[in-house]
Amino acid sequence: MLPNQHYNTLSDEELISRYKKTNDLEIVGILYNRYTALTFGVCLKYLKDREESRDAVMQIFEKLIVTLRTHEIGVFKGWLYVTARNHCLMQLRSKKSKSLEVHAPYLMETQRNGNPEQGEVLEGDLTRLEACIDTLAEEQQRCVRLFYLEQKCYKEISGITGYELTKVKSYIQNGKRNLRICMEKNEKSQTRY
Repeated sequence: MLPNQHYNTLSDEELISRYKKTNDLEIVGILYNRYTALTFGVCLKYLKDREESRDAVMQIFEKLIVTLRTHEIGVFKGWLYVTARNHCLMQLRSKKSKSLEVHAPYLMETQRNGNPEQGEVLEGDLTRLEACIDTLAEEQQRCVRLFYLEQKCYKEISGITGYELTKVKSYIQNGKRNLRICMEKNEKSQTRY
């Protein structure tokens, strides 16, 4: 067994592996110390309230005690960022907040003139985005979810899915284009009413 003071020298992935074997809560504490600032920053960005953000950080790390045992996590930092963002969005949805704007990742990558207003959509658009993802072909859907929601790289996606690297790139590019078309179509149909 590794002495506890040496946990700090381990990588995130090594810590998670050890936590799955030992259930030692000190390991979650080390991850908490490493990523509190990042998680708080994400929460503050979405919730716009320091106290709510502090509470959200605690809730997220409390969930990690269970989640780390059951989920396969590639890159912890990226996974934690997505987890924190999703936690905050769920809080906002439960409050039915309509004033907060979030950045849709597929729009941000397609910006050409750098105008940030083009990449901003209301939180309510997230539901339409999820619905549009469901309309994609299965391969595109799988690759888009892995790339944007789980923040996997092309090579990791190729390994997970068994698709050739060129196919993965194609599925993501075409999926992104189809998402944009679907979102634009939804936006036009909403403005008619």
